[in-house]
Amino acid sequence: MQRHPGLIHRMNKPFSGLSPDVILDSLQSVDLLPDGRLLALNSYENRVYQAGMEESSPLVVKFYRNERWSSEAIIEEHRFVDSLCQSEIPVVPAMEINGETLHSHGEFRFALFERRGGRAPELEREDTLEWMGRFLGRIHAIGGLESYRHRPSINLETFGMEPGNYLISNDLVPPDLLDAYKTVLNLAFDGVKRAFDMAGDFKSIRLHGDCHAGNILWTGKGPHFVDFDDSRMGPAVQDIWLLLSGERSDMTRQLSSFLSGYEQFCEFDTRELYLVEALRTLRLIHYSAWIARRWEDPAFPPAFPWFGTARYWQDRILELREQISLMQEPPLLHT
Repeated sequence: MQRHPGLIHRMNKPFSGLSPDVILDSLQSVDLLPDGRLLALNSYENRVYQAGMEESSPLVVKFYRNERWSSEAIIEEHRFVDSLCQSEIPVVPAMEINGETLHSHGEFRFALFERRGGRAPELEREDTLEWMGRFLGRIHAIGGLESYRHRPSINLETFGMEPGNYLISNDLVPPDLLDAYKTVLNLAFDGVKRAFDMAGDFKSIRLHGDCHAGNILWTGKGPHFVDFDDSRMGPAVQDIWLLLSGERSDMTRQLSSFLSGYEQFCEFDTRELYLVEALRTLRLIHYSAWIARRWEDPAFPPAFPWFGTARYWQDRILELREQISLMQEPPLLHT
């Protein structure tokens, strides 16, 4: 199976060498003056810290996992976010220091960001959804102007078949559940294919990629979007469905509020609504493979102790069966 050149594929290498001294030395290597205070922030994929500064407010430093993105892929994400910032869209771009946004020290690559606060958005409020829709519409309007060259797209191949085959070929599913998992996986792939066929030739744009409530911080001035690390090419609805929850009637109402703001700045192709449950299905498969690929990282076994158990795979089989049924239902309506 062909692999996208923007992704680096090799064995996981944990951040065991990222000691406090290395973090401080990294900051000093770009002419910053840390005061020695470090606070680890919640992140599994990368390592992120709040670092106190001698002569300024604390900064956030992100150390990138070596085997994930190429440097070219990281830099083009930085440029995308910077273009959003230049258009006065509330995002947090990587800081440019000495003419660069991506830096290296020893074996690690890192970037610096301003510290931004905020709370989780109140997604049950219609005005909140409309406000977020306006900003995401502006993000997508700019995201559609250019394409990524070094980052893959969200599709059946990259988010479904490749991770699914990884799980099967690496003997991660218990033998007594393997046939059931293979069967349900193939049926899920068939459902995703049908959904993409129904959606037709939609436009693929640069996305946030992981636009859930945890990556949106709300202040008195409204939302700002953080952590574009999962940014990829894909359908606009990928950044929308993650913000919908509850029963079908709830999601229909939420979608209407969201799109009333979104379509002030960016046209939404309603055919993409056929993709909502298909994209959810792909995310579930991709998530299992993501944990499996990171298992050598010491941070993962304590965080996901249930992974790999028979109960875990039984639940994944039931979950995919539910998704197969949901993909056969009519799409959400845009009222």
